Amino acid sequence: MSYLGKLLEGVEVEWIALGEVVNIANTGVDKKSHINEKKVRLLNFVDVFKNQYIINETPTMVVTASDKKINDCDIKKGDIFITPSSELIDEIGFSAMAIEDFENAVYSYHIMRLRINDKNILFPAFLSYLFSSTEVRKQIRLKAQGITRFGLTQPKWKSIQIPTPSLKIQKEIVRILDTFTELTAELTAELTAELTARKQQYSYYREQLFHFEEGVVERKSLSEIGDFQRGKRFVKTDLISEGVPTIHYGEMYTHYGTWADETKSFVSEELVKNKNLRVAEKEDVVIVAAGETIEDIGKGTAWLGDEGVVIHDACFSYKSPLNAKYFAYFTRTKQFHDQIRRHISSGKISSINAKGLGKVIISVPSKEEQDRIVSILDKFDTLTNSISEGLPKEIELRKKQYEYYRDMLLTFPKEESE
Repeated sequence: MSYLGKLLEGVEVEWIALGEVVNIANTGVDKKSHINEKKVRLLNFVDVFKNQYIINETPTMVVTASDKKINDCDIKKGDIFITPSSELIDEIGFSAMAIEDFENAVYSYHIMRLRINDKNILFPAFLSYLFSSTEVRKQIRLKAQGITRFGLTQPKWKSIQIPTPSLKIQKEIVRILDTFTELTAELTAELTAELTARKQQYSYYREQLFHFEEGVVERKSLSEIGDFQRGKRFVKTDLISEGVPTIHYGEMYTHYGTWADETKSFVSEELVKNKNLRVAEKEDVVIVAAGETIEDIGKGTAWLGDEGVVIHDACFSYKSPLNAKYFAYFTRTKQFHDQIRRHISSGKISSINAKGLGKVIISVPSKEEQDRIVSILDKFDTLTNSISEGLPKEIELRKKQYEYYRDMLLTFPKEESE
C-alpha cells in the first residue's frame, strides 16, 4: 500500500464547495494615484505568478489607496491569492499564500483573495496546493468562459469542489510537498550553477586560444583573406519542412551553434530559382549581420554539409582558406566583437555590412595550429552543450516527478455522483 493509502486508510474525505469555507474578494486596488490617499504597497499578479509563499517584503510597487480600500483589501497570514483570469486558460488559478500579516500593503484588483473562514476545516497551505492539482485545474478549465481572455465568475469559483481530509493529513501533505519543492529548487540551482561555471571556463579558454604573442603569427583583415557574400531576402512563410536546406537569420540566434551540417528549415527549389537566392557552400561560415541586440550580431556558424545552404539577406557567407570552425569560434570571442562593435549601425534593428566585417583583424596561424585550436574548443563545446542539453532535460524530469507526486498526494476518492 502507498504512503498516501496508509495515510488515508479508513478515513472519509468530504468534498465541499469552495464558497462554503472561503470568503472570496476581488475588489482590489488599482495603480492610479489619487489625491489625499495614503501610499501603500501593492501585491499584484506578478507576485502571485513568481511565488509559492509570499512575505511582507514581496510587494514593491507603491500606489495610493483610501482608508476604506486599505481596510477592505488588507493582507493577513494564511490569505490565498489567485489569478482569476488570463489570455491562456491554463494560467488561471495560479496561487500564492501569505505566510505573515502584511504591513502597509494591499492586493491588486487583478488578483483574487481567498480568506478561509474556518481553519479547523481547511489548512491554508493545503488549499494553495490544491489549485495546482489535476482535479481542481480540470474544474477550472471546464468552468472558464471567454473569447480572447478567460476567467471564472465569482459564483463559479465558489462552486469549485475541494477535498477536505483531516487537518492532520492536510498538514502532512503540505510538509511533504514543501520538502519536495525545496529539494527540486536546490537541484535546479546546482545544475544551473554547474552550467554557468562550465560556460565561463569555456569562454575563458576560447579567448586565450585566440591570443598570440606579438609577431608570432600573421595578423590580417578578413577582407584580405577571403570574400563575403550577402544572402537574399525571403520570409518565414517561405520556409517548409522539406526542400533546399536554408538558414533564416532568426534561427542563428536560437538554433545554430559553432557548426552545422543540416538545417532546421528548407525552401522550395522554385523559390531559389525565381528569387535567385544565394547559397553558402561547404566550409563557408554563415554570419548573422542584423538583430535587435548588438551582442548577437556577427556570430558565425561553419557550414559543413555536403549540399549548399541558402542564406537570408540578414546574413553573410564568408569563404576563405581558414579552417571554417577556427573562424566560427573566433566570431564568438570578445576580441572579435570588440572590433565589429564600432562598425555596427544601431537602431530598432542593428546591423553590420561586409565592409565593416572586412576590417576585422584575425590571427592566422598555420593550418596545423588552427586544427589544434579547433580540436580543443570542440571538446569544450561538446562538454558545454551536453550540459546545456542535459540541464533542461534533468529539470523537466524533476518537474514531472514533482507533478506526479503532487497529484498523487492531492488526489482523493470522490463519489461518482459528484
